[in-house]
Amino acid sequence: MKRIGLIGGTSPESTLYYYGLFVEESHRRFEKNFYPEIVIFSVNFKKFRDFPTWEEKKNYLLEGIRSLECSGAEIIALTANTPHMVFDELQKESKTRMVSIIDALAKESKRKGFKKLLLLGTKTTMTADFYRKRLEGHGLEVITPNDEEMDEVNRIIFEELALGELRSKGYLVNLVNKYAPQVDAAVLGCTELPLALKEGDTDVPLLDTVKIHVNAILRAAME
Repeated sequence: MKRIGLIGGTSPESTLYYYGLFVEESHRRFEKNFYPEIVIFSVNFKKFRDFPTWEEKKNYLLEGIRSLECSGAEIIALTANTPHMVFDELQKESKTRMVSIIDALAKESKRKGFKKLLLLGTKTTMTADFYRKRLEGHGLEVITPNDEEMDEVNRIIFEELALGELRSKGYLVNLVNKYAPQVDAAVLGCTELPLALKEGDTDVPLLDTVKIHVNAILRAAME
């Protein structure tokens, strides 16, 4: 199996969730005591957020990718949805194959027969076109909450979930259920959201982008 490299720390809470899922999937898929080799470059989340431009954020992520490549990583992934804004640029500059969380999500959505999705995530993920257009390129339709709801979801992500606090779970459940009649499933398009929302909490299926991504990374590592 190829060595896996992860750009983590955006945020540390979701990076912990990633690692836990790799362990769970290893128990399910492989023989006893077999685990993939994983190298994590955990960025300084405050430093990443404080960069004023995406060019500077991209260059910081690229530093992490270079470090992972020096550590022998043969498959690399970003453990967050929003940084996929610069995924294509990072892939061009990386010597190593990268696994896109959005492409993995699209493939899983189509496998399950979902056509119309509610996208939840950071405000950048919900409002910028990089996420929507990539999903639409796979033939999927995407809707997002209204402006006030997007602001609140963004606040919950950064002020609560990124710090391990789950007090607004009820709000998130009610928000998904509000849009349930309009969609086939809801995308947890921020890797902190699955910390609060689990399958069965809502009236429509939830697409946990971390679980989907972990499985896609493992498949790539096993090729």
